Amino acid sequence: MRILGLEVGFTSVIEELIAHSGPKISYGKQPMGNELFIQSQGLLTEQGVESIDITVKPWEETICFFPVSEKSALPFDIFSAGFYLLSRYEEYLPHVKDERGRYPVSESLGYKEKFLQQPVVDVWAYKFKKVLEEYFPGIEFSSKSMNIHPVIKAVEPYAYEQKGIFRSFIGYLSDLLRFKILQVTRRTQVILGVRRDPHNTFKWIINRAKRSKNPLSVFFLLGEAATFKESINTHRQKFKMLIKYVNDYKEVGLLFSMGALNEYQMLKKEKEKLEEITNRTLLSTMGSHYLVNLPDFYRDLVELEVKRDFTMVYKNAVGFRAGTCTPFLFYDLDYEIKTPLIIHPLAATTLSFSDKSEMEVNKTIEAMFTLVKKVNGTFSMVFSNIDFSSETNKMWKKIFSEKMLQDE
Repeated sequence: MRILGLEVGFTSVIEELIAHSGPKISYGKQPMGNELFIQSQGLLTEQGVESIDITVKPWEETICFFPVSEKSALPFDIFSAGFYLLSRYEEYLPHVKDERGRYPVSESLGYKEKFLQQPVVDVWAYKFKKVLEEYFPGIEFSSKSMNIHPVIKAVEPYAYEQKGIFRSFIGYLSDLLRFKILQVTRRTQVILGVRRDPHNTFKWIINRAKRSKNPLSVFFLLGEAATFKESINTHRQKFKMLIKYVNDYKEVGLLFSMGALNEYQMLKKEKEKLEEITNRTLLSTMGSHYLVNLPDFYRDLVELEVKRDFTMVYKNAVGFRAGTCTPFLFYDLDYEIKTPLIIHPLAATTLSFSDKSEMEVNKTIEAMFTLVKKVNGTFSMVFSNIDFSSETNKMWKKIFSEKMLQDE
């Protein structure tokens, strides 16, 4: 009951349920008496992972699945439906991966049934809250308000600086062969120190973030970059000083390299590398290119004692990948255990709006923001440091400053 802020207990002993004097509900195939009853669809008592035939149906202003009989206080088994989405059950089923090895958004139930942009699990929880308040008038819920937690993915902190002689030479050669004379001029000016590197927007980011009480997490890549263009010499002192500068004001997280995602020892090495720079225990991580191989990647994070992960989002699609806007604990479906790893859901990346107009972007973000606020969830979105460059549209600067750093 993390969404509602309600403490609950569980029992399978009928006598304990009967003896309990406070609010109580039963969850199963049949009610045991006159208690508040939620009928089970059966998913939570099954073992293993099997393909399930799901029919999504409208439910007032939202949708749901796993309908149950009229005996139930709710028309759907929201516990099974919520578990299906939160556990990422569908990502364990056979599917064709994309070119990066990711679970494609087109395979997801949310995308197919057009509810991806709704935090449906939270919406269902609030419908359940209404039933609880009607059945138990004196029931108390802990107060909860909306949180805003912007995220910045710094894959390429510099466009021209810190590249080293060889990378800079290749950059010059590439620009000349494509007759990009302006790029050559800018590169030269930055290297000579007469122009600020356009990707180094961190001073602007921190100056804005310092004025807000909202948390901010900035993720740096220390391993091998996925492309030659993005790669820099991460051993250089200036790069380490940049990380220390950000770490003085806001949280620094680790963006694992593609090569490390399937190699535990590389994950551990990159974690230790960042901890050595920041002189702090690493708490937050993100997988390169939003790649999550379930359950192996999260098992590795649990082993590394990472507190929370920020990879739960689709790179090129707007919406809640796990159907929620509330951070939740990773449940390992294969081992049937709840882990201490917190999964931090994200609403979108700026890349997912690449083909949208400024009006469409603002309209979509405002609509999702309103939905999250209604259920007192956490609104998080992934930006890039490059989004705030003087060479790009000022739209993201405005959204970051005015929407993500407002104090709710």
